[in-house]
Amino acid sequence: MTNEIDCPSDFIRKKAEYKTLLAEIIKIAKKKGASQVEANINHDIGFSVSVRMKEVDTIEHNRNKSLAINVYFGQRKGSVSSSDFSSKSIENAVETACHIARFTSEDPFSGLADPHLLAKSPHNLDLFYPWSIDPQNAIELGRDCESSAFAVDKRISFSEGVTLSTHQTLYLYGNSNDFIKGYPSSRHSLSCSLVAKDKNGMQRDGSYTLSCDPNQLEPAEKLGKQAAKITLKRLNARRLPTCQTPVIFHAEVASSLIGSFLSAISGGNLYRKASFLVNHLDKPVFANKINIYERPHLAKGLGSAPFDDEGVITQDRTLVSEGILRGYLLNSYSARKLGMQTTGNAGGAHNIVLETSQFSLKDMIKTMNKGLLITELLGQGINLVTGDYSRGAVGFWIEYGKIQYPVEEITIAGNLRDMFQNFVAIGNDIDYRSSILTGSIFLENMMVAGLTP
Repeated sequence: MTNEIDCPSDFIRKKAEYKTLLAEIIKIAKKKGASQVEANINHDIGFSVSVRMKEVDTIEHNRNKSLAINVYFGQRKGSVSSSDFSSKSIENAVETACHIARFTSEDPFSGLADPHLLAKSPHNLDLFYPWSIDPQNAIELGRDCESSAFAVDKRISFSEGVTLSTHQTLYLYGNSNDFIKGYPSSRHSLSCSLVAKDKNGMQRDGSYTLSCDPNQLEPAEKLGKQAAKITLKRLNARRLPTCQTPVIFHAEVASSLIGSFLSAISGGNLYRKASFLVNHLDKPVFANKINIYERPHLAKGLGSAPFDDEGVITQDRTLVSEGILRGYLLNSYSARKLGMQTTGNAGGAHNIVLETSQFSLKDMIKTMNKGLLITELLGQGINLVTGDYSRGAVGFWIEYGKIQYPVEEITIAGNLRDMFQNFVAIGNDIDYRSSILTGSIFLENMMVAGLTP
């Protein structure tokens, strides 16, 4: 096999080569006595360019490929990974995996996904849009973005960098249940980080755009202006006195709140009893107006996938209905540990969609009247076992239904059990730069720690 890929068609042709390779791996392992075999291949190519103060900061090219093999001797499992795809290396890798499996303790829950759950006819989800841009043109786009930011206001004093990234990925999975499938995808992004300065101090912020289709990225000049305006709004930030107040998580950070929920319903945390949502299936978890869905087949979706990391077909699901938890996120192993069936979530969730209200962010701010709008979260103070939640935050203070001034050096605290129950509304300002599709989230009340009275 060749290692170089010169154009998108060459990249796609690798799919046939890798299918042949996976079939050979399965054949070799079966000859060595394995009762079950699975393997996957990831091949990623692309580059990223960073520009800082009009000068090229970094240029990085990526050409990575990896192979992971699992073999089973009954319910004993051996695993090995490699980046060497030569025939000799493959033979050695399979032999090593088999050797490991022969001396591993039996695990009654191990093994491949049930054959009838595999994606025999996977959906085409329109995920592959190669970008023909070269590093020199990427550098010019970065400079254009930076220049448009500096042109907004003289208080934009410094650039922490504009980064353009473009990548193509080919993923294939095969197992001994006569399954070998794969698909290509792409991901492109442009980000701009700035510093604003006035007589009262300096603030940092920025913006970014992300899509599998480069034609859906924000234009570089527009992104630069957006980044500048966002950064300027942070100037003259104040600290708040400690208080309890309504809070709105801006759409850009609201996804992290839902991410904590997804971690709490993931199979690994559930069977280890490391989640505050253990044994909560079919019980109220959120406010009764909240509905959350998994939509893995959205065209061009950042979290879309025709099948999971075990070849199990993905499908639309309801995770939360009128506040009640209706489903977990399980792979085959965690499902067996819990006495359930896999939900097609080996590797994680696929496009989580929150049902939004008719309210815009402006509407929610007006309704809240007085409280805190959070635009950035800091730190990782989340205990999934208890649900305790504490994170540093940055945002804006609201009074009389309008933004009054930026705030910083505060900490928000609560418990996820209570926070989920205190969802008042989810705005229609959905952030499509994430696989968690949610608008801003309005919470009835949270503790905000700031200045001590």
